[in-house]
Amino acid sequence: MAQTQHLVVLISGRGSNMEALLQAARQRQWAARWGAQVVAVISNQPQAAGLHVAAQHGVATQVVDHRAFASRQAFDAALAQAIDAYQPTLVLLAGFMRVLGPAFVAHYQGRLLNIHPSLLPAFAGLNTHQRALDAGCQVAGASVHWVDEGLDSGAIVAQAVVPVLPADDAHTLGQRVLAAEHRLYPRAVERVLVAGL
Repeated sequence: MAQTQHLVVLISGRGSNMEALLQAARQRQWAARWGAQVVAVISNQPQAAGLHVAAQHGVATQVVDHRAFASRQAFDAALAQAIDAYQPTLVLLAGFMRVLGPAFVAHYQGRLLNIHPSLLPAFAGLNTHQRALDAGCQVAGASVHWVDEGLDSGAIVAQAVVPVLPADDAHTLGQRVLAAEHRLYPRAVERVLVAGL
């Protein structure tokens, strides 16, 4: 079997992309194929619904509440300490709603992936669906990318394109993009696992 690869997922809310990763890991036998398993889910929000989902999948969970720290740097350091206890091969951001500082990003360089609900480099940041509609885009989508010090600016691993329909509003477009994310993120992680690190 391949060397064990530990995946740690970071969430802030319901964790639907995290759940998609957990389901793919089981259904597509990541452990048998690449020695890869999600070993922990960590949230900055104690009430994040995704923590319960992860526990139901038998995955260790942990909370590092950003409100307990006086600075972003202190939070980042505590979060990194929690992550490193699991000796991660990859750290997967899945709806993690905190901006991570340069020291944190540098510590996980080449190991830190994010999924973003737009076709980067278009519409980095927030409110992506409304911005795509306001710009008159005929397609929207999602991107999985390596995290660097910029805002959603790291190298793209994979993308999924979603058509913008005439009757779309931000909610309906967002729902279709989210469904595409659930297919895209596991495939992108598999591509990284296949390529090796």
